[in-house]
Amino acid sequence: MNRKKPSYYNHNGFLMPMGFPVEGFTSALNYQAQSSDIFLVTYPKCGTTWTQYILWLMQHQGNPLSPSEKLETYIPHLEEVGKENIENLPKPRVIKTHLPYDLTSYHPQAKYIYVARNPFDCVVSFYHHTRGFIKHYDFSEGTFDDFFECFIRGEVDFGDYFDNLVAWYEHKDDENILFLTYEAMKNNIKMIIIKIANFLRGDYLNCIENEKILNNIIINSSIENMKKDQQRWSSKRPKNMPSFVRKGEVGDWKNYFSSEQQQRLTDKFMMRTAGTDLKHLWFF
Repeated sequence: MNRKKPSYYNHNGFLMPMGFPVEGFTSALNYQAQSSDIFLVTYPKCGTTWTQYILWLMQHQGNPLSPSEKLETYIPHLEEVGKENIENLPKPRVIKTHLPYDLTSYHPQAKYIYVARNPFDCVVSFYHHTRGFIKHYDFSEGTFDDFFECFIRGEVDFGDYFDNLVAWYEHKDDENILFLTYEAMKNNIKMIIIKIANFLRGDYLNCIENEKILNNIIINSSIENMKKDQQRWSSKRPKNMPSFVRKGEVGDWKNYFSSEQQQRLTDKFMMRTAGTDLKHLWFF
């Protein structure tokens, strides 16, 4: 069967969105991490924007972005904007990246927050993301089955899900890495905010020492509030496409997967995570 595939830039085997400047990826690989840097690291569609906004709220006493402000201005995507744009930010910088561990610039004093999400919900969210950004992927007519085949082979932008997850998980106990899961965020966001503050220290501790600020962060970072103003999160998407902040649910994959697809992804998960305790993070 001839299946439709998204269009990508191919950087020596590493796929990137067509809408990203070609030089952004090459430039990103040459960025030198600074001791004061905070990296927000995720595989795509694993809670990136949610965590990004929580970090912004923690920096601004829980006050939301104004309608004229864009989150990516303050916490830019390294592979999209390139190293020079990052270097022009005032320190300390907060930097978003989807790069795997071996491609991410490392400094022993820099802080790395990694957010993981179960691959089943990830692929569903990634599918809707991909078909909605027409200029990036030219995949508006693609089906979930089409995208699933690309995902399970690792033939999607930012590489194979498991290459990203397993390598970062191996470093989850490093002193300068905080490993979180999307599911834990959904279950108890207050606990996660406290973890982040204790990990980053400094002014971030004010967020958990002041109950009013903490409550404002929780309220303003809720999926419901984020969905109210889609303009904040991304470029406009066609009206017939799902919104950028879509559902934010755990378990939505059950509405998409066939029993065969469920088995194939489960088998790959077990094979790729053998020798780790990753299977204990999620219950499919």
